[in-house]
Amino acid sequence: MVPQRSSLPTTPIRLTWTLLIVWWLGPGLGNALVPAQPMTFETAKPGGFANLETGVGVWTTVSGNASIQEGFGKDRSGCLHLSGDETVVELDYVDSPTGEQELSFLSERWTSQQPFRFRVEQLVGEQWKAIYNGDSLTRVGRTLLSSVRLKLLKSDQNRLRFLVTSPPAKGVLIDEVNVSPVRPQIVTGAEVVPVILPALIGAKSSALLKLNIKTTGSLTPISLAQISGSLTPETNLDALSSIQLHATVGETEFHAAGMLGDPIDPAKAFSITANQPLSEGDNFFWIACTLNDRADLDRTIGAVCESLSFSDGSEIRVDSAASRQRLGVSLRAGGDQGVHTYRIPGLATTKRGTLIAVYDVRYRGGGDLPGDIDVGMSRSTDGGRSWQPMQIIMDLGDDPAMRYDGVGDPSILVDSVTGTIWCSGLWSHGNRGWHGSGPGITPAETGQFMLVRSDDDGVTWSDPINITEQIKRPEWCLLLQGPGKGITMHDGTLVFPAQYQDSLNADNRTANRLPRSSIVFSRDSGKTWSSGGGAYDDTTEAQVIELADGQLMLNCRYNRESKRVVMMTNDLGKTWTQHASHRSALIEPGACMASLINVARELETMDSETVDSESVENPNLLLFSNPNSTSGRNRMTIKASRDGGLTWPEEHRLLVDEQPSAGYSCLSMIDDETVGILYEGSQADMTFQRIKLSDILDTRR
Repeated sequence: MVPQRSSLPTTPIRLTWTLLIVWWLGPGLGNALVPAQPMTFETAKPGGFANLETGVGVWTTVSGNASIQEGFGKDRSGCLHLSGDETVVELDYVDSPTGEQELSFLSERWTSQQPFRFRVEQLVGEQWKAIYNGDSLTRVGRTLLSSVRLKLLKSDQNRLRFLVTSPPAKGVLIDEVNVSPVRPQIVTGAEVVPVILPALIGAKSSALLKLNIKTTGSLTPISLAQISGSLTPETNLDALSSIQLHATVGETEFHAAGMLGDPIDPAKAFSITANQPLSEGDNFFWIACTLNDRADLDRTIGAVCESLSFSDGSEIRVDSAASRQRLGVSLRAGGDQGVHTYRIPGLATTKRGTLIAVYDVRYRGGGDLPGDIDVGMSRSTDGGRSWQPMQIIMDLGDDPAMRYDGVGDPSILVDSVTGTIWCSGLWSHGNRGWHGSGPGITPAETGQFMLVRSDDDGVTWSDPINITEQIKRPEWCLLLQGPGKGITMHDGTLVFPAQYQDSLNADNRTANRLPRSSIVFSRDSGKTWSSGGGAYDDTTEAQVIELADGQLMLNCRYNRESKRVVMMTNDLGKTWTQHASHRSALIEPGACMASLINVARELETMDSETVDSESVENPNLLLFSNPNSTSGRNRMTIKASRDGGLTWPEEHRLLVDEQPSAGYSCLSMIDDETVGILYEGSQADMTFQRIKLSDILDTRR
């Protein structure tokens, strides 16, 4: 419940990628084809300009606001920035060989606000003619990911103009501008690109293998006619419903919307007809599959690409290793049961070994509280292999006048002494979410800390219990849970991770509404509850564990840098000290929720017998999951520490999903050999996977 969750940022996010462009040289060099770099603005002086001479030609500002913007071009160089009302810039481009020509550039829309208009026109005779309408095509918040290639009209003029209308200081970024002759298309190569994505039961389609076909030129385009391959030996054909081929035109990430032709029946060897035209540069294709409910989550599935044939009669043999993917479950996906979005995972294993998954059910949109949100629960009695239908376990009303009385951001906790399962959530009566909550105790003033409990292993749940008055200081603006999961300490104390916002009144030490991570705890099996003090300034969502020496470790999301804050307490949050790994050992993508568990303590919660293994014998074995990146919520990774969180070695890390997602996760031990992870994945809102502990710790991978 913190404000950095927006999926549509209004400021650029850095992404790195490569664009290959081949340039024809000018008159006098015949038809020689040599590589050259497209025009960038990295050497141009930052700021506005009237006239700007570059390698591709001379730019002239006709009206509005045109400038060179530092740091947002390709490779963090300069780029052209057009913004404001009716900005027009003309380009007199350098003469090139006769014949068909094309314009290429990269662009980014630097706002989601309206009004927005982006056009490119070409001077033909004495008239300007439109050759590109980028109003809806120019992508927001994904740095220069819109790649544009336009065939120019026949003209005796060498003049183009770029027209932009936008809110002030927003507009369009442009880089890598080039004008070059159109060349016959040639396939220059193909390669299998390593990729880690879960293959999910319940998903429409799951990627097995990623292929990149590279071309130069766009004249007389070539099509991929057919792709031939085979499944890996360990792939269980009985688990497959079909094999498909997908194309992601202009994108490097997999989604199921680009299927080519009809799916085919699974077979060890297969050929799929494509008939897909190729564009100049990179063309990404995916061998994918649909799994049935007989798929074994503890196995892998994979494919090999063997050969490609093209419309011009050519063929390429592909020599590459097999691509293998782990299996998982699409536990909840946007659109399931008419729900817009599912978010904020929590996962716990009960004393009987049942898995309890909790999450936000965001009916009308993907945004945070306030909104039409309830807490949903899914239950599995076979280690996550199958799941019972979703139940709604927290619903505080649906009055539109009170912003639907949403409740969300759940945290799950199993009392290892009594077996009671607790789930906490934040109730927003009206606008009482992260931004609208204020000082006070009542629902009309501030967000409410709510609990539900189950005493029958998650089959039924109590009515909501409001403990706000017990735990919230009236001067605080808000107090809420982790989210994720809580723990039971060795002495039976129940502990939820928590976070609060400080008072509206600034003093000499704090700023208004400054957030701090904390804990909420009960020493009497949930009859009464108390809260600790703030662990560290500007921290929010946290996870808590008990170490072997009885101290509590609080691992916190930090708003000020891409490092995890790690704090310790031995007095239930009255005082806090920094851990040796504080702001050093673990990274995050500019603030994001994460998960942390103590493996041995998790196993002690269960009644089931376990065998001797490091998971039982080593009280210092910790697991951590989050997006292993500082630039974006991607590369969901599980990490292991054998020394109580002092170090997290590279060899003890397992990537489970590399594509971008909302990035939240929660871990829970299923048995002494297996950990479950419920996370916001790239292929489903709530993705569940079973992971062998040995796969995280095995240095031979």
